[in-house]
Amino acid sequence: MALVDLKFYSEALGMQTEVYVVIPQKSSIGEIGIDNNAKSEKYKTLYLLHGLSDDHTIWLRRTSIERYAADYGICVVMPCGDRSFYTDMKYGAKYYTYIAKELPCIIREFFNVSEKREDTYIAGLSMGGYGALKIALRESDKFCAAAGLSSVADIYREDFRKTLVPVFGDNIEIPREDDLFALVDMKNEIADKPRLFMAVGTEDFMYEDNLRLKSKIESLDYDYTYIEDKGEHSWGFWDDKIQGALEWMFEK
Repeated sequence: MALVDLKFYSEALGMQTEVYVVIPQKSSIGEIGIDNNAKSEKYKTLYLLHGLSDDHTIWLRRTSIERYAADYGICVVMPCGDRSFYTDMKYGAKYYTYIAKELPCIIREFFNVSEKREDTYIAGLSMGGYGALKIALRESDKFCAAAGLSSVADIYREDFRKTLVPVFGDNIEIPREDDLFALVDMKNEIADKPRLFMAVGTEDFMYEDNLRLKSKIESLDYDYTYIEDKGEHSWGFWDDKIQGALEWMFEK
């Protein structure tokens, strides 16, 4: 696998930004401890989103995502979403437009990745889990599946109110398309809905919110997988469950 630190100008953000990309390397003779699963065709791509307190470096720092991706021969793209909740912010940058629309075009410009919907996936943890589910549902013509780990399932949580002011404005008026409960309803009738995966720890402070979203999705017509296990809102849980999410995505 190769690790690329890609710095470039984003028109959506109006500034320079940075993404980490891990991608199979076709020739790796002599590399110890890694199976080479590079392919001749264009690579499937996973966009992997971080949580509220982190940035694009965190998945590489806290997990073995590069090693896990090598097992499947996929490209993993890790962008920085700031504290935006992956939204076009009221008082800030257009992070939804950047990650959901602009970034896939930029990645295809620089890397040998597939442009096909069935080869494009998105996942994330906490704020990034919310972002992954939201983006896949709203951009269902571009993403075939999404995984949310310990997701911010209910954007209306009282403990997020101050954090949400720059995102949605002083009155925190949240559009239906940014509310996962409303969004799964809105997208239920479309033919090409993305497959959805959720995992949450039973000791997570957002466990009950995830249970409520689970019940909502199960009442609708989705290809949906839900996993709960003992665990808190922590990297030990996410490092374990991203492996299950990858297996669900790429070996189904």
